[in-house]
Amino acid sequence: MFNKLLIANRGEIAVRILRACRELGIETVAVYSEADRRAMHVRYADEAYLLGPAPSRESYLRGDKIIEIALQSGAQAVHPGYGFLAERQSFAQACLDAGLVFVGPRPSAIAAMGDKMTARNTVAAAGVQVVPGTEGEGALGDADLLAVAPGIGFPLLVKATAGGGGKGMREVRSLEEMPHLLEAARREAESSFGDGSVYLEKLVEGAHHIEFQVLADQHGNVIHLGERECSLQRRHQKLLEESPSPFLDEDLRRRMGAVAVKAAQAVDYVNAGTIEFLVDKERNFYFLEMNTRLQVEHPITEMVTGVDIVVEQLRIARGRQLSYAQDDIAFSGAAIECRINAEDPYNGFLPSTGVIEHSIPPTGPGIRVDTGVYPGFEISRYYDPLIAKLIAWGETRGQAILRMRRALEEYRIVGVHTNIPFHQTMMDSHRFLAGQYDTRFVEERFSMEELEEGKHTFPEIAAVIATLVAHRQAEHSAQFVQRGERDTSNWKWVGRWERMHR
Repeated sequence: MFNKLLIANRGEIAVRILRACRELGIETVAVYSEADRRAMHVRYADEAYLLGPAPSRESYLRGDKIIEIALQSGAQAVHPGYGFLAERQSFAQACLDAGLVFVGPRPSAIAAMGDKMTARNTVAAAGVQVVPGTEGEGALGDADLLAVAPGIGFPLLVKATAGGGGKGMREVRSLEEMPHLLEAARREAESSFGDGSVYLEKLVEGAHHIEFQVLADQHGNVIHLGERECSLQRRHQKLLEESPSPFLDEDLRRRMGAVAVKAAQAVDYVNAGTIEFLVDKERNFYFLEMNTRLQVEHPITEMVTGVDIVVEQLRIARGRQLSYAQDDIAFSGAAIECRINAEDPYNGFLPSTGVIEHSIPPTGPGIRVDTGVYPGFEISRYYDPLIAKLIAWGETRGQAILRMRRALEEYRIVGVHTNIPFHQTMMDSHRFLAGQYDTRFVEERFSMEELEEGKHTFPEIAAVIATLVAHRQAEHSAQFVQRGERDTSNWKWVGRWERMHR
């Protein structure tokens, strides 16, 4: 049991955890870098401590400093969120060695499933089919990977063993281009996760990326909360997710859910995790990897099941049983999540930095916005460009899409470019509306011309508005209020007069 928790993260996920703690009456401790001094999670927490300079390696990846702050503040537990140290076995073990509760799986499970190669070996031994790759080969050098690649067959993927989110991942189409792609993948993996190890995996083309949310407590109970369709990606980075998947039928959903539970039980898993699969055109499914942490897209599962996953994480870490059995999980309606990023979709999705001058998030039936920014907050080049997660729920998939369209239209962000126009175009795509998309859809079949068609410019109107604004500002600057003859307000003068005439 603990009643004070340190959140070893930043941004919207730190705010999400803070809110769950507040509902449970748990005191909170935030940590921040110099770039995040004015961040929302710093303002919301009961206490906040400076970690270090802006770069992640000098702040949010400093596990030793985080544990030191936790002990100094009197926190009894640490929640890693996602990214940074969330899937680092050494950090989880260091927390336990320091007498802190780690809100996540046991270090042994992180070692087994957090390392992608070990995870593939583990579930394969349990009878779960995996995508062909270098499982069972251990950590291989570049020369060994170049030697085994032709046997796996091109195209294939180079993937970081210690991470996710598309970091440290490269698609390889030929042996000739493989050396420099290996180097690039290792460099990015080292920068993002502090570990440059990579492995190879066969690229299943035309596949769907489906993940199942699992929850497991310390008493041997393991359940799944259904699936999320995560196939809409760009450069292996998810852009939009929905639940349930329009591609699965009930029989396939049942079989994949059973395999997800089996995979978690194979490593005696505890807390929240996600089993990821690739499903090919013939609906054959293969284990891809397990994320031993909370996922960015967890809100859509919460919307369709009514289960607060973060609260369940905290309950499990406190030693309690799951609030639900598998038979208690009922799926209601459909939910879609759009990741609102600070990037310019009209300019190759280049990151956009700057100060958010104005922000009006949408509201209304079925709409949820998870964010960690506010007007005046600066989007830094040091971290992920995620501004907010916009979630729409509806009784049907069609209603969820209609609500998402409305919410995207209402969302106003001034100061940085965002990918809202991309999501608006996606909501109008006939293939998306029909659920006919896969992992290659955005990069190969989603025409950027569609996006350009939605980009309307009205230079005359812009010139008139700019002139009116300049005129109004000039008028304001020319006005001044002359000081009155009296040295105080009329109210005070009346008060003095009344006292004099009593």
